Amino acid sequence: MKDLNQNRKAIIQIFFVIGAFVLLARTAQLQLFDSSYKRHETVTGVQEITLYPARGLIYDRNGKLIVYNDALYDIKVTYNQVKDIDTTMLCELLNIDLNTFKKNLHKDFKKDPRFSEWIPYVFLKKLSAESYARFQEHLYKFPGFFAELRIVRGYSEKVGAHILGYVSEVSGKEIEASDGYYSEGDYAGKTGLERKYESSLRGEKGKKYVMKDNMGRIEGSYKNGSKDIAPISGKNLYTTLDIDLQAYAEKLLQNKIGAVVALDPSTGGVLAMASSPTYAPDLLAINRNRSEAFTKLASDSLKPLLNRALNAQYPPGSIFKTVMSLVGLQEGVFAAHRGISCRGAYFYNGRRFGCRNHPEGIHNLAKALQYSCNTFYFQGFRDILEKSGYENADKGLDTLVAHLYRFGLGKPMGIDLAGEESGNVPTSAYYDKVYGKGVWRSPFIISLGIGQGEYLITPVQMANMAAIIANRGHYYIPHIAQHFEGNEDAGLSKYQVRKETNIDPAHFEAVMDGMELAALGGRIEGHVFCGKTGTVQNPFGEDHSAFIAFAPRENPKIAIAVYIENSGYGSRFARPIASLLTEKYLKGDIDRENPQRVWMEKTMLEADLIPK
Repeated sequence: MKDLNQNRKAIIQIFFVIGAFVLLARTAQLQLFDSSYKRHETVTGVQEITLYPARGLIYDRNGKLIVYNDALYDIKVTYNQVKDIDTTMLCELLNIDLNTFKKNLHKDFKKDPRFSEWIPYVFLKKLSAESYARFQEHLYKFPGFFAELRIVRGYSEKVGAHILGYVSEVSGKEIEASDGYYSEGDYAGKTGLERKYESSLRGEKGKKYVMKDNMGRIEGSYKNGSKDIAPISGKNLYTTLDIDLQAYAEKLLQNKIGAVVALDPSTGGVLAMASSPTYAPDLLAINRNRSEAFTKLASDSLKPLLNRALNAQYPPGSIFKTVMSLVGLQEGVFAAHRGISCRGAYFYNGRRFGCRNHPEGIHNLAKALQYSCNTFYFQGFRDILEKSGYENADKGLDTLVAHLYRFGLGKPMGIDLAGEESGNVPTSAYYDKVYGKGVWRSPFIISLGIGQGEYLITPVQMANMAAIIANRGHYYIPHIAQHFEGNEDAGLSKYQVRKETNIDPAHFEAVMDGMELAALGGRIEGHVFCGKTGTVQNPFGEDHSAFIAFAPRENPKIAIAVYIENSGYGSRFARPIASLLTEKYLKGDIDRENPQRVWMEKTMLEADLIPK
């Protein structure tokens, strides 16, 4: 038993000797032979730095760069590492005063869970690349401070603000809903394309780990960067926009209230979408003046932040007569050769409904459209509603409403921008509530026949009406995203689905004949231009001016809608603007050798229609 205990004691002694030898050898290796130990002997901690990805670029249909990336820097600080710094020098380099320095550095670490003395937090946001370069030269003098690169948006053209949208700091709710992607101080798209395609444009954040000494200075990469994760850049977005056409549309809309929407009828792609008044997109880019600019825009009585192309809902006026014609033809109550006698008004039961001054005899539907004869469409509206009898107007209205829905009216169309309004298509159920079920008849709501009454329509819906006529009965949902680099679908396949109106294509020829005649005042050399004016009554001032059009008549390349508030007849401003934009798109510019076209452009550019 004694020998056994002695053996155990010897084994334990040998084990400790071997262990001591291993420790001594490892210490010698670290201190005498491993240079990395000497290099990092002052390291007191490892810091994780977020690497922000480059946001996806945005291009127009011709490959022109619209939105690119600029660099800004956030200056961050770790409070417990800030010691013996020259605050005066730091304030001068960062262009801040002493009070700002104190406010940005000292936090309520005990009560505010967002801040800790040991964890970096933002000291100063949105430092320009130029300012950072000046600060970087002296950064080593300020232990605890370091910079974090942020990518912000820049714009090659100062147009398209409502379409492109802007990027801003995420809210608490966005952070909670992001499944850990966003953290405080991150940026995300808030409006326009930036918001709609945020998940594709933003990319994926990376991580970098660095070793820091007790002064907060970076000693080098942690484990030679083996733990680092490189950021993944966002997807580049190619749009359907023609940025030159967009710029021209915004130029023509200066000093006016209204909107322009131009579509490619063959795809539904938005060529231009302008709303006026507007603002330069870089006003709301991430910079130190953004908050002041936003407050000014938000308080402007003319509402430049409002995208009237999507959010304004207007009575369509006489442009609606094109759709009424097609429904009447499809329902068999109209005929292309139908004529009517008009004595300047439509008369019913002692009431007079006015019409415009035009030749008394309207010999066919094309002439009715050319002269925008109210009498023709008052009677046509009644014929549609009373197809099943005078007392069954509700059935007739339901039939009309079903057609209008197939034209994309009365509901959001699904364009790839947030906030699209639906417009309004009143139904029989609505009038049952207003007048009582079985009480009302077609004369009660006869103003609907000429696009007045309760009808409301957005400019993008107007442009889509023009595209449907141009296509002889079908359309594609209007959209702005064409594709992402790398052919990522990103939910774009739905914009390639053809939508049918169920109107016989043969019925469109008579309507096109009338639109060709109605657009003669805006004719474009070398192209058949088809359009329809609308003058919308405005009880608060000058009437509103509307116009829809497409060109050429065969194989159309552009469908357009123009709506100008407080501008009078549709032929005064809406039609000329649509004509100029159509020529610009089809021919690259207006005919500078044609004095009439030059005069037309000059008149549109100089017109100031803002109510005083």
